[in-house]
Amino acid sequence: MTTTIEKSTNHSRTLQMVQIAMFSVLMMIGANISSFLIIGGVPITLQTFFALLAGILLGARTGTIAMLFYAFIGLVGLPVFAQFSGGLDSLVTPTFGFVVSYFFVAYVVGEIVRKLPTLKGYVIAALAGTAINYFIGTNWMYAAYKFWFDAPPGFTYKMAWAWMVVPLPKDIILAIFAGIFGYRLKPIIQRYQK
Repeated sequence: MTTTIEKSTNHSRTLQMVQIAMFSVLMMIGANISSFLIIGGVPITLQTFFALLAGILLGARTGTIAMLFYAFIGLVGLPVFAQFSGGLDSLVTPTFGFVVSYFFVAYVVGEIVRKLPTLKGYVIAALAGTAINYFIGTNWMYAAYKFWFDAPPGFTYKMAWAWMVVPLPKDIILAIFAGIFGYRLKPIIQRYQK
């Protein structure tokens, strides 16, 4: 005979698996929705937006697991990264640092919204997550071009950051939107998690 606690636990686990899968799919879509738009060496995607929402809506732990699952799917060879790429060789691409950053983005954003559960806290969390994404991704890109990838002529650390200026306004606007949207949506999601 199944108890109410066991049913609740099974429901919670099932819901968590669905949420992880859903955000992995959103990351796949976000990676390639605009995969033909590349500025400098950086494809313009919606992945940061979905990584922010994963941290906000799923929390630090589950959001991070969703980002890890997305990375795992890509590393085993499915073409889910930007420009429909995938496989272990993605580890050495200049933009893989952005994929790595999503683990930290989801975790930090989830922790900030847990500690600051106000609209302002959510927006701050989303902006902090975007800063983490830029810091890890841009530094990885610089290192990749300097040490194991063919750098464009005259490539410098300043040039790597200059490439990030173009998507920055879009990412700031999307971060603010993610904070507001997440703040409004979180109570609805929490209702179904109980």
